[in-house]
Amino acid sequence: MQGKIVKGIAGFYYVYTALGLFECKAKGIFRKEQKKPLVGDLVEMVPVDVEKMIGNITEILPRKNTLIRPASANVDQALVIFAIVKPDPNYNLLDRFLITMEEQSLPCLICFNKQDIATEEEKQELIEAYGKSGYEVLFVSGKLQEGIDTIRERLQGKTTVVAGPSGVGKSTIINALYPQANMETGEISRKIERGKHTTRHAELFALSEDTFIFDTPGFTSLNLGEMEKEDLQGFYPEFTPYEKYCKFTGCSHISEPVCGVKDALERGDISRVRYENYKVLYEEIKNRRKY
Repeated sequence: MQGKIVKGIAGFYYVYTALGLFECKAKGIFRKEQKKPLVGDLVEMVPVDVEKMIGNITEILPRKNTLIRPASANVDQALVIFAIVKPDPNYNLLDRFLITMEEQSLPCLICFNKQDIATEEEKQELIEAYGKSGYEVLFVSGKLQEGIDTIRERLQGKTTVVAGPSGVGKSTIINALYPQANMETGEISRKIERGKHTTRHAELFALSEDTFIFDTPGFTSLNLGEMEKEDLQGFYPEFTPYEKYCKFTGCSHISEPVCGVKDALERGDISRVRYENYKVLYEEIKNRRKY
């Protein structure tokens, strides 16, 4: 029987099938082969007890893609959620999220929540910072359900990973998109004897038969792995149109004279917030110790 893994906790995998939700263990052979089932995986499973909805995963079907963080499979795009205020957006962390998703060739939407308690000036600051970056920027209020229909349109027909730091209202937006989320979280929590609904694991919800969202744990930091400093500029798509005006091939856009990117920055064609983040991340990678 085929199904899709929608949650994995403490060695148990919850697989949606035509018969319903099965609690499954993975075969020991996966450990020997160093293969780990991921949320989003399509799998073959064998029912052990249909009445109790218990089974075993016997095979992981081929993946379209694999995300390292959040650990998941078969994803089409990312919805990165930050708050406009309370907490104020951490631009450096936001860029790390965008770079992490870009590294995995995942298109991104940026969603800023809590517009109901933000000023127009605060929203304009974000438009100035990210409106020229090549990403679509959405403003919503999860609490008042403003802008939720727009998000739903952008998610239609795709599997979307929802990511962002803690405290930005991610769960509120997911509950607005999919009110059953709380109920299902509670049901599975009782099944594994965990009382809290705080997201500590990746979880998939079906908005319709062809539209899925992953809820993921909140993050407070993201490192840039083994990226080389020369590769970083490729994750700032707004730099690309101006690089042809740089005097030197392989210009880092930091200290070189005659730099098209720095000229665009001075004209206001590139966000200073994004550029300053780029410099900070460039230095971080440059100074990273290599073993």
